[in-house]
Amino acid sequence: MLLGAILVLAGLLLLYYGAEYLVTGSSRLALSFGVRPLVVGLTVVAFATSMPELMVSLFAASRGASSMAAGNIIGSNIANIGLILGVAALITPIVVARSTLAREIPIMVIASLGVYLVAMDGEIAFTNGLWLFLSLLVFLAYCLMTARKPSIPEDGEVEKAITVASAGRGRNIVLVLIGMAGLGLGAELMVRGAVMVATLLGVSELIIGLSIVAIGTSLPELAASVMSAWKGEMDISVGNVIGSNIFNVLFVLGICPMIQPIMIEQRVLTIDFPIMLAFCALLIGLLTMVSPRLQLDRKRGVLLLGAYLLFLASLFY
Repeated sequence: MLLGAILVLAGLLLLYYGAEYLVTGSSRLALSFGVRPLVVGLTVVAFATSMPELMVSLFAASRGASSMAAGNIIGSNIANIGLILGVAALITPIVVARSTLAREIPIMVIASLGVYLVAMDGEIAFTNGLWLFLSLLVFLAYCLMTARKPSIPEDGEVEKAITVASAGRGRNIVLVLIGMAGLGLGAELMVRGAVMVATLLGVSELIIGLSIVAIGTSLPELAASVMSAWKGEMDISVGNVIGSNIFNVLFVLGICPMIQPIMIEQRVLTIDFPIMLAFCALLIGLLTMVSPRLQLDRKRGVLLLGAYLLFLASLFY
């Protein structure tokens, strides 16, 4: 039990710092090429912060713990909306661009519905994963088409930041490589420890994946979104969460089944997938149906965070 807990904590630390290096290096690389902040959040930062989910799910699936792999993705997507946007909104109100509500959030919902549909037969197989991955490529093509169209006029500070980032490309590449190595080792340790803890406590791997592992692999998203919100970079904060959810279902659940098919428990289909979609609906409702619109203020942050805590409580009680 103690060894399992130590492995989980060590894995969490490696995942956090690995993702921190990966997020910092990759976002600065993108900035050095003049990519607009929202697209950085939707693609580069989202990809980087989704790497823990990918590594953990890959190791879990390869070890026959496919329930943990599926629970990790679903739990992470729920945590991204309820926990991360909730905490970020408590720090500072988050204004969401109208174009984000009209384009990127619907893409997130469609991607979530798509993976739900392909999992209805109880398995995400190679062909399903291939279709999900091809859908990700379409999404990336859309992002590339809009990458260099800034949502706001660039000022001197932006130009200065791009100049600074361009001068440190070599260092940023090293940060990316170190971050990827940390993520790989951290994922291995965390999966080993989580399986040991779940076995000793008699808790199902699915519940562990939906809760402890999901929160652990969402720490990079939490760090990236909170720091972005603190610095007033709303586009990156919101784009990171939306993009990470899209990457989780299209990238992670696209790659993993092409290596090892993922079995989906009945509980996931009847309870957990609908809860993930309900959190998407809650986010849209808070942005559109309550005045003032297109903003996550502190009251809405409390609602998101409260809904997430209720979800966690329901897993164990």
